[in-house]
Amino acid sequence: MAEPQFDDIAACVFDAYGTLFDFASTVARCRDQLGDKADQLNTIWRAKQLEYAWTSSLMGRHSDFWHITGAALDFAFEALGIEDPALRARLMQLYLDIDSFDDVTPVLEHLREAGMKRVILSNGSVTMLVSATKHAGIGKLLDDTISIEEAGLYKPHPAAYRLAVDKLKLPAHQICFLSANGWDTAGGAAFGFQVVRVNRTGQPAEKLGVGPVAEISSLSELPALLGL
Repeated sequence: MAEPQFDDIAACVFDAYGTLFDFASTVARCRDQLGDKADQLNTIWRAKQLEYAWTSSLMGRHSDFWHITGAALDFAFEALGIEDPALRARLMQLYLDIDSFDDVTPVLEHLREAGMKRVILSNGSVTMLVSATKHAGIGKLLDDTISIEEAGLYKPHPAAYRLAVDKLKLPAHQICFLSANGWDTAGGAAFGFQVVRVNRTGQPAEKLGVGPVAEISSLSELPALLGL
């Protein structure tokens, strides 16, 4: 077992999309219909989804993540010249029934057995998160699922991260925050969490001047990191 790098951690807080749930799986399940446009669609859809979320917060015109996800998909369809209402409906439904990564359930079970609190903190709407956790069968393994809708501001705004502190009634430094998204790890670190990046695809470190204290390529590495 690796030497633990964290002391006094009382809870693990997980980002959802890209960390627990594989957003690329949605498009992958429609690859037969999308053909050579599948990868482009996945890239544009995700990029616009994040762009619209951040922009809505900056403009002070909040819109929930389900609406934003649909608007981003509409942009991607138009950019790629796709006109197919049935395919759009299928992709949106698949986003509700999104696949989790294979390492998620075993790690959540391990953390539960070790007595570590387990929480999701996501930009996703309540409806999206309820559906995703139900589809993955992990709802019973979580102590709470927090949507930023309660703050009305998207991560990486500090108000979004503060929801976890308030719900758990723990100081930020006792929370291990995990995300696959570099911008999210920077936001969590700036807020004061002990941050681990789940770098599933080997992306380079972000150049934002603040970031994670550790990096893993799979959630299966987390228990050893925490000394559990």
